[in-house]
Amino acid sequence: MKKFFSFFLLIFVATANAQFGKSVFSKDPIINLENFDKQRVHWGYFLGFSTYDFKTEYKVPGQEIDIKANTGFNVGLVGNLRLHEYLDLRFEPGLYYGSRTLTYSGFTNQRDALREVKATYLHFPLLLKFSSLRTGNVRPYIVGGLSTTMNLSSNSKSKDDNYEQKFRVKQWTQNYELGFGIDLYFEYFKFSPSIRGVFGLNDELIRDNDPNSPWTGNIKSMKTRAVLINFTFH
Repeated sequence: MKKFFSFFLLIFVATANAQFGKSVFSKDPIINLENFDKQRVHWGYFLGFSTYDFKTEYKVPGQEIDIKANTGFNVGLVGNLRLHEYLDLRFEPGLYYGSRTLTYSGFTNQRDALREVKATYLHFPLLLKFSSLRTGNVRPYIVGGLSTTMNLSSNSKSKDDNYEQKFRVKQWTQNYELGFGIDLYFEYFKFSPSIRGVFGLNDELIRDNDPNSPWTGNIKSMKTRAVLINFTFH
């Protein structure tokens, strides 16, 4: 994954330097796409990567689970509605692949101690984008809003639980999101790298059938935490 994105960024930078030279970052740049942001509606797509984690609260402290967040891949579409010179409404439906590795203490058998929670998310964020005044071909912005996520890998309907190696989570979750980014205007397109945090609002865990389960019995709540890094092209 790291090699893929390093290669992707290297190709992009090389292409940008060759095609556009210093038109974006020079002191007196040629203004690219001068009227682009005046469109009422415009579209784009994004590629990126993410790390999904859990924020976990426990009934009894001191019996925490070691949670390792693994890097995943994102792809999706962007719809942008101009509300004001500095304010836009954005809808960014996307497909997100992620996983977490949970390690429990107190087990001698690795089969019981480890749980890999894989997820394929359909993510539906509705966001407000607040942009600063454009300077040359650069325009920073902040973004925030609400989102709903459907986990296509959820096993919420399964009757089996951790005693049968099934760590169950709910299919639908709600979140709020906050982030920032920068719009870079090139001759033929606008490129927008951004970073955003996702904060789950509801408990996602489905408890085991045994209320004293060593896997879920001590968990008070388990909510998504994620960092999304997207590279958007308009």
